[in-house]
Amino acid sequence: MKFMKTTMLLAALTALFMVLGYSLGGSGGAVIALLVAAGMNLFTYWNADKIVLKMHNAVEIDAKSHPEFYNMVKNLSKRAQLPMPKVYIVDQAQPNAFATGRDPEHSAVAATTGLLKMLSHDEIEGVMAHELGHVKNRDTLIMTMVATIAGAVSMLANFGLFFRDRNAGLAGLMAVLIAPFAAMIVQMAISRTREFGADAAAAQISGKPLSLASALAKISGEAARIPNPVAERNPAASQLYIVPGGVRQMFSTHPATEDRIAALQAMARDGSSGVWAGELGSRRKPSALDPTR
Repeated sequence: MKFMKTTMLLAALTALFMVLGYSLGGSGGAVIALLVAAGMNLFTYWNADKIVLKMHNAVEIDAKSHPEFYNMVKNLSKRAQLPMPKVYIVDQAQPNAFATGRDPEHSAVAATTGLLKMLSHDEIEGVMAHELGHVKNRDTLIMTMVATIAGAVSMLANFGLFFRDRNAGLAGLMAVLIAPFAAMIVQMAISRTREFGADAAAAQISGKPLSLASALAKISGEAARIPNPVAERNPAASQLYIVPGGVRQMFSTHPATEDRIAALQAMARDGSSGVWAGELGSRRKPSALDPTR
Protein backbone atom coordinates (compact mmCIF):
# COMPACT_ATOMS: atom_id res chain seq x y z
CA MET A 1 0.00 0.00 0.00
CA LYS A 2 2.81 2.43 0.91
CA PHE A 3 4.64 1.59 -2.35
CA MET A 4 1.45 2.10 -4.38
CA LYS A 5 0.75 5.45 -2.72
CA THR A 6 4.27 6.68 -3.38
CA THR A 7 4.10 5.50 -7.00
CA MET A 8 0.83 7.36 -7.54
CA LEU A 9 2.23 10.53 -6.01
CA LEU A 10 5.35 10.36 -8.18
CA ALA A 11 3.06 9.89 -11.19
CA ALA A 12 1.17 13.01 -10.08
CA LEU A 13 4.41 14.99 -10.00
CA THR A 14 5.28 13.77 -13.48
CA ALA A 15 1.80 14.75 -14.69
CA LEU A 16 2.33 18.25 -13.28
CA PHE A 17 5.57 18.45 -15.21
CA MET A 18 3.69 17.46 -18.41
CA VAL A 19 0.97 20.05 -17.78
CA LEU A 20 3.63 22.72 -17.52
CA GLY A 21 5.22 21.41 -20.69
CA TYR A 22 1.86 21.71 -22.43
CA SER A 23 1.45 25.30 -21.23
CA LEU A 24 4.84 26.13 -22.73
CA GLY A 25 4.65 24.23 -26.01
CA GLY A 26 1.28 22.57 -26.50
CA SER A 27 1.08 18.81 -27.04
CA GLY A 28 4.66 18.73 -28.26
CA GLY A 29 5.77 20.42 -25.07
CA ALA A 30 3.91 17.84 -22.99
CA VAL A 31 5.68 14.99 -24.78
CA ILE A 32 9.05 16.68 -24.33
CA ALA A 33 8.28 17.22 -20.63
CA LEU A 34 7.43 13.51 -20.24
CA LEU A 35 10.73 12.53 -21.86
CA VAL A 36 12.62 15.01 -19.70
CA ALA A 37 10.92 13.67 -16.54
CA ALA A 38 11.81 10.09 -17.52
CA GLY A 39 15.39 11.14 -18.20
CA MET A 40 15.60 12.97 -14.88
CA ASN A 41 14.32 9.92 -13.01
CA LEU A 42 16.81 7.66 -14.77
CA PHE A 43 19.67 10.08 -14.14
CA THR A 44 18.64 10.52 -10.50
CA TYR A 45 18.47 6.74 -9.99
CA TRP A 46 22.15 6.36 -10.85
CA ASN A 47 23.40 9.65 -9.45
CA ALA A 48 21.16 10.46 -6.47
CA ASP A 49 23.97 10.42 -3.92
CA LYS A 50 26.35 12.45 -6.11
CA ILE A 51 23.68 15.11 -6.74
CA VAL A 52 22.89 15.65 -3.06
CA LEU A 53 26.47 15.45 -1.79
CA LYS A 54 27.81 17.86 -4.42
CA MET A 55 24.94 20.25 -3.66
CA HIS A 56 26.16 20.39 -0.04
CA ASN A 57 29.92 20.33 -0.75
CA ALA A 58 30.04 17.33 1.58
CA VAL A 59 33.45 15.93 2.54
CA GLU A 60 33.85 12.17 2.93
CA ILE A 61 35.47 10.97 6.15
CA ASP A 62 36.92 7.67 7.34
CA ALA A 63 38.05 5.94 10.51
CA LYS A 64 41.35 7.85 10.48
CA SER A 65 40.06 11.39 10.03
CA HIS A 66 37.00 11.16 12.35
CA PRO A 67 37.21 7.83 14.21
CA GLU A 68 34.41 8.37 16.75
CA PHE A 69 31.80 9.58 14.30
CA TYR A 70 32.73 7.02 11.65
CA ASN A 71 32.74 4.12 14.11
CA MET A 72 29.40 5.25 15.53
CA VAL A 73 27.83 4.96 12.07
CA LYS A 74 29.60 1.64 11.55
CA ASN A 75 28.19 0.20 14.78
CA LEU A 76 24.69 1.48 14.02
CA SER A 77 24.87 -0.02 10.54
CA LYS A 78 25.71 -3.41 12.02
CA ARG A 79 22.76 -3.18 14.41
CA ALA A 80 20.50 -2.28 11.49
CA GLN A 81 21.97 -5.13 9.42
CA LEU A 82 22.90 -2.69 6.68
CA PRO A 83 26.02 -2.40 4.51
CA MET A 84 28.37 0.30 5.74
CA PRO A 85 27.39 3.57 4.03
CA LYS A 86 29.81 6.28 3.03
CA VAL A 87 30.01 8.92 5.74
CA TYR A 88 30.23 12.67 5.12
CA ILE A 89 30.47 15.93 7.03
CA VAL A 90 28.97 19.16 5.71
CA ASP A 91 30.60 22.41 6.86
CA GLN A 92 27.40 24.22 7.76
CA ALA A 93 26.27 26.01 10.93
CA GLN A 94 22.67 24.79 10.80
CA PRO A 95 22.37 21.54 12.82
CA ASN A 96 21.04 18.91 10.43
CA ALA A 97 21.65 15.54 8.79
CA PHE A 98 20.51 13.60 5.75
CA ALA A 99 20.85 10.28 3.94
CA THR A 100 21.01 9.63 0.21
CA GLY A 101 21.68 6.88 -2.33
CA ARG A 102 19.66 4.62 -4.60
CA ASP A 103 19.71 1.58 -2.29
CA PRO A 104 21.38 0.34 0.93
CA GLU A 105 24.38 -0.92 -1.07
CA HIS A 106 24.99 2.57 -2.51
CA SER A 107 24.03 4.80 0.39
CA ALA A 108 25.62 7.74 2.17
CA VAL A 109 24.85 9.58 5.39
CA ALA A 110 25.95 13.07 6.35
CA ALA A 111 25.84 15.40 9.33
CA THR A 112 26.60 19.10 9.51
CA THR A 113 29.33 20.54 11.69
CA GLY A 114 26.60 22.49 13.48
CA LEU A 115 24.89 19.26 14.53
CA LEU A 116 28.12 17.62 15.68
CA LYS A 117 28.97 20.65 17.80
CA MET A 118 25.56 21.01 19.41
CA LEU A 119 24.51 17.49 20.39
CA SER A 120 25.81 14.91 22.84
CA HIS A 121 27.09 11.50 21.78
CA ASP A 122 23.77 9.74 22.41
CA GLU A 123 21.79 12.43 20.59
CA ILE A 124 24.05 12.22 17.54
CA GLU A 125 23.64 8.46 17.65
CA GLY A 126 19.85 8.90 17.60
CA VAL A 127 20.05 11.26 14.62
CA MET A 128 22.31 8.96 12.60
CA ALA A 129 20.08 5.99 13.46
CA HIS A 130 17.22 8.01 11.96
CA GLU A 131 19.18 8.53 8.75
CA LEU A 132 20.01 4.82 8.61
CA GLY A 133 16.29 4.22 9.14
CA HIS A 134 15.68 6.03 5.86
CA VAL A 135 18.28 3.80 4.21
CA LYS A 136 16.73 0.64 5.69
CA ASN A 137 13.24 1.73 4.59
CA ARG A 138 14.62 2.54 1.11
CA ASP A 139 13.38 6.12 1.35
CA THR A 140 16.54 7.78 0.06
CA LEU A 141 15.99 7.26 -3.67
CA ILE A 142 12.34 8.33 -3.54
CA MET A 143 13.17 11.42 -1.48
CA THR A 144 15.88 12.53 -3.92
CA MET A 145 13.69 11.86 -6.97
CA VAL A 146 10.83 13.84 -5.46
CA ALA A 147 13.13 16.73 -4.56
CA THR A 148 14.55 16.72 -8.12
CA ILE A 149 11.18 16.68 -9.89
CA ALA A 150 9.54 19.16 -7.50
CA GLY A 151 12.46 21.53 -7.97
CA ALA A 152 12.20 21.17 -11.75
CA VAL A 153 8.44 21.89 -11.62
CA SER A 154 9.12 25.13 -9.75
CA MET A 155 11.84 26.21 -12.17
CA LEU A 156 9.73 25.35 -15.23
CA ALA A 157 6.79 27.25 -13.74
CA ASN A 158 8.94 30.37 -13.30
CA PHE A 159 10.10 29.99 -16.90
CA GLY A 160 6.51 29.47 -18.05
CA LEU A 161 5.35 32.79 -16.63
CA PHE A 162 7.23 34.52 -19.43
CA PHE A 163 7.51 31.93 -22.23
CA ARG A 164 4.31 29.88 -22.08
CA ASP A 165 2.20 29.17 -25.17
CA ARG A 166 -0.21 32.12 -25.41
CA ASN A 167 -2.75 29.86 -27.14
CA ALA A 168 -3.12 27.94 -23.86
CA GLY A 169 -4.97 31.00 -22.51
CA LEU A 170 -6.19 31.25 -18.93
CA ALA A 171 -5.85 27.50 -18.38
CA GLY A 172 -2.17 27.66 -19.23
CA LEU A 173 -1.61 30.60 -16.90
CA MET A 174 -3.42 28.81 -14.07
CA ALA A 175 -1.30 25.71 -14.64
CA VAL A 176 1.88 27.77 -14.33
CA LEU A 177 0.68 29.47 -11.15
CA ILE A 178 -0.81 26.43 -9.42
CA ALA A 179 1.71 23.73 -10.39
CA PRO A 180 4.42 24.71 -7.83
CA PHE A 181 1.88 24.61 -4.97
CA ALA A 182 0.50 21.29 -6.17
CA ALA A 183 4.04 19.89 -6.39
CA MET A 184 4.71 21.08 -2.83
CA ILE A 185 1.57 19.33 -1.55
CA VAL A 186 2.56 16.07 -3.27
CA GLN A 187 6.07 16.38 -1.86
CA MET A 188 4.68 16.91 1.64
CA ALA A 189 2.41 13.86 1.32
CA ILE A 190 5.33 11.62 0.37
CA SER A 191 7.79 12.93 2.93
CA ARG A 192 5.75 13.28 6.13
CA THR A 193 4.87 9.59 6.56
CA ARG A 194 8.45 8.60 5.83
CA GLU A 195 9.77 10.72 8.70
CA PHE A 196 7.62 8.86 11.24
CA GLY A 197 8.85 5.58 9.76
CA ALA A 198 12.49 6.63 10.05
CA ASP A 199 11.97 7.77 13.66
CA ALA A 200 10.52 4.36 14.54
CA ALA A 201 13.40 2.61 12.78
CA ALA A 202 15.90 4.81 14.66
CA ALA A 203 14.35 3.80 17.99
CA GLN A 204 14.78 0.15 17.05
CA ILE A 205 18.34 0.58 15.77
CA SER A 206 19.72 2.69 18.62
CA GLY A 207 17.40 1.46 21.39
CA LYS A 208 17.29 5.07 22.65
CA PRO A 209 14.17 6.85 21.40
CA LEU A 210 14.48 9.53 24.08
CA SER A 211 17.91 10.49 22.79
CA LEU A 212 16.44 11.11 19.35
CA ALA A 213 13.54 12.99 20.94
CA SER A 214 16.01 15.17 22.83
CA ALA A 215 17.99 15.80 19.62
CA LEU A 216 14.87 16.79 17.70
CA ALA A 217 13.86 19.23 20.44
CA LYS A 218 17.28 20.91 20.35
CA ILE A 219 17.92 21.13 16.64
CA SER A 220 14.42 22.03 15.42
CA GLY A 221 14.56 25.50 16.97
CA GLU A 222 18.13 26.13 15.87
CA ALA A 223 17.43 24.88 12.35
CA ALA A 224 14.63 27.43 12.05
CA ARG A 225 16.91 30.21 13.32
CA ILE A 226 20.15 29.44 11.45
CA PRO A 227 20.09 29.84 7.64
CA ASN A 228 20.58 26.88 5.33
CA PRO A 229 22.09 28.17 2.05
CA VAL A 230 21.33 24.95 0.15
CA ALA A 231 17.64 24.91 1.12
CA GLU A 232 17.37 28.63 0.34
CA ARG A 233 18.66 28.02 -3.18
CA ASN A 234 16.55 24.90 -3.65
CA PRO A 235 13.56 24.71 -1.25
CA ALA A 236 12.68 21.21 -2.54
CA ALA A 237 15.82 19.94 -0.78
CA SER A 238 14.30 20.62 2.64
CA GLN A 239 12.66 17.18 2.69
CA LEU A 240 16.09 15.53 2.71
CA TYR A 241 16.94 16.74 6.24
CA ILE A 242 15.98 15.30 9.60
CA VAL A 243 14.30 18.65 10.37
CA PRO A 244 13.40 21.36 7.84
CA GLY A 245 14.98 24.75 8.37
CA GLY A 246 13.28 28.10 7.90
CA VAL A 247 10.02 26.57 6.62
CA ARG A 248 6.62 27.36 8.08
CA GLN A 249 4.92 24.29 9.54
CA MET A 250 1.98 24.67 7.16
CA PHE A 251 4.35 24.21 4.21
CA SER A 252 6.76 21.82 5.88
CA THR A 253 7.62 18.47 4.31
CA HIS A 254 7.98 17.09 7.85
CA PRO A 255 5.45 16.32 10.57
CA ALA A 256 5.35 18.68 13.54
CA THR A 257 8.40 18.10 15.73
CA GLU A 258 6.13 17.92 18.79
CA ASP A 259 4.24 15.00 17.23
CA ARG A 260 7.47 13.17 16.43
CA ILE A 261 8.75 13.67 19.98
CA ALA A 262 5.46 12.45 21.43
CA ALA A 263 5.63 9.31 19.30
CA LEU A 264 9.19 8.60 20.45
CA GLN A 265 8.24 9.14 24.08
CA ALA A 266 5.38 6.68 23.63
CA MET A 267 7.83 4.11 22.26
CA ALA A 268 10.04 4.59 25.32
CA ARG A 269 7.07 4.10 27.67
CA ASP A 270 5.84 1.03 25.82
CA GLY A 271 9.29 -0.50 25.52
CA SER A 272 8.54 -1.21 21.87
CA SER A 273 11.96 -0.02 20.75
CA GLY A 274 14.00 -2.07 23.17
CA VAL A 275 14.85 1.04 25.18
CA TRP A 276 16.12 0.34 28.64
CA ALA A 277 13.88 1.70 31.38
CA GLY A 278 16.44 4.04 32.92
CA GLU A 279 17.11 6.08 29.81
CA LEU A 280 16.27 9.70 30.50
CA GLY A 281 17.62 11.31 27.36
CA SER A 282 21.00 12.84 26.78
CA ARG A 283 22.56 15.27 29.22
CA ARG A 284 24.02 18.38 27.68
CA LYS A 285 27.75 18.17 27.39
CA PRO A 286 30.33 18.94 24.73
CA SER A 287 30.24 16.29 22.04
CA ALA A 288 33.33 14.17 21.54
CA LEU A 289 32.33 14.07 17.86
CA ASP A 290 32.66 17.83 17.37
CA PRO A 291 35.00 18.10 14.33
CA THR A 292 36.42 21.39 15.60
CA ARG A 293 37.10 20.08 19.10
